[in-house]
Amino acid sequence: MFYFDPTFVLLIPVMILALYAQFRVRRTYEKFSKVQSSWGRRGANVAHDILGHNQLHNVSIEQGEGKLSDHYDPRTKKVVLSPENYNGHSIAALSVAAHEVGHAIQHKIGYAPLQLRHSILPVANIGSTLAFPLFLIGLFMSIGPLMQAGVILFSGVVLFQLITLPVEFDASSRAIRILQSGGYLTPQEVPLARKVLNAAALTYVAATAVALVHLLRLIILSGSRD
Repeated sequence: MFYFDPTFVLLIPVMILALYAQFRVRRTYEKFSKVQSSWGRRGANVAHDILGHNQLHNVSIEQGEGKLSDHYDPRTKKVVLSPENYNGHSIAALSVAAHEVGHAIQHKIGYAPLQLRHSILPVANIGSTLAFPLFLIGLFMSIGPLMQAGVILFSGVVLFQLITLPVEFDASSRAIRILQSGGYLTPQEVPLARKVLNAAALTYVAATAVALVHLLRLIILSGSRD
């Protein structure tokens, strides 16, 4: 079976990294969601305040569903915060809220990596759906062009993951600067916020590593059939 071929061993280190990243982000978030900020206002208030200071009056803030479902939707210009972060007063809530507003700021100023990520999103979506089925059919039926198509499509997924890294790192950096300069966090609280956002960033690093190893597997397997 394809998923149990010898190249599967390549996935072990990155899967361990991915599991560790998920564990770390959950543990870090839970820890600092219990540490209340001295500012004493909700994550939604922080997001609204930062949006106003950056003249982003056309961006709305909504409460989403589920845990850690926070995101910024550039199509509808909405910052969506999970209930814990929308209503929470914790270091974690303020950090996540500021991070998502960081994406809205990126959108406003035309941050190049964000624009590039949005432009290749359709290709990445197609690749994540069709790359492996096409490759598997080509592998089992010895149809080289199908295997190559699978590799090319999955390359789009990897490119999307790689571009996501600077987008997320930049949003976190913006969040820390804003929280610090705006007085939302004390000097003692800023390092705690940085821990929350660094833990979240590790999940993107792990996802990129997993995608790169999958691409390497596809290339190795396609080369073995030449």
